[in-house]
Amino acid sequence: MSASACFGEQSRLRPPIGGLNHIGVGLKTNVYIDGFNLYFAIKFSPYKWLDLSSLCRNLLPKHTINLIRYFTAHVKPLPHDLGVRTRQDFYLRALKTLQDLELHDNGEFVSWDKLMPQSPLAYVRGKKKSPNKVNVLKTEEKGSDVNLASWLLTDCFNGCFDYAVIISNDSDLATPIEIVVQQYHKSVKVINPDKPKYASKKLARVSTSNFITIHPWVYSQSQFPVTLTDAIGAFTKPPRWYV
Repeated sequence: MSASACFGEQSRLRPPIGGLNHIGVGLKTNVYIDGFNLYFAIKFSPYKWLDLSSLCRNLLPKHTINLIRYFTAHVKPLPHDLGVRTRQDFYLRALKTLQDLELHDNGEFVSWDKLMPQSPLAYVRGKKKSPNKVNVLKTEEKGSDVNLASWLLTDCFNGCFDYAVIISNDSDLATPIEIVVQQYHKSVKVINPDKPKYASKKLARVSTSNFITIHPWVYSQSQFPVTLTDAIGAFTKPPRWYV
């Protein structure tokens, strides 16, 4: 791991939006983002063109943001939505314009057939105890949570941060967070990107502090410009991401 990846320079961007609290002021902070957990929290909002550097500084304006790690996997085109991979590629391209973000996109998707009740429910004549079932292709993302946990622990062991922030609601991250807090005496804040009612109590128990949701207004103030430019040229926000 390069020294620059471990000890990135602090950005000068500090929007005066107000953060979660004063704990961690002046401490070197790494932020670890569970990409799909965050995406599904805002999937049905107009805020998917999300500038993660701005988001972190809007949430943590008094922290010294050292490095943001974003964990995801490349989606597969779906029969009913062939453009899903193209939209994701544009977003990952946007993220690569951020100087303080490291992209970890080596998760993967696995698929399997599963018998599920037919929708709308239908029954065999004379047999109404159980509805007819059909084969459904189920898809699940694997690896991002393990990658996040691995980098959280690696950065902790290497002294890459004083303070860690996890943007996720995945309770599978409880053990690595507990190790960082209990054995290495580092502070770890967990931020739930979804609605408060979904906030993980398990993560709240093992972290040193937690925040149960991100207000939609903060998402709205943390958007990329509609058009961005990189070494390849100009590109724009996917049309379907306006809603």
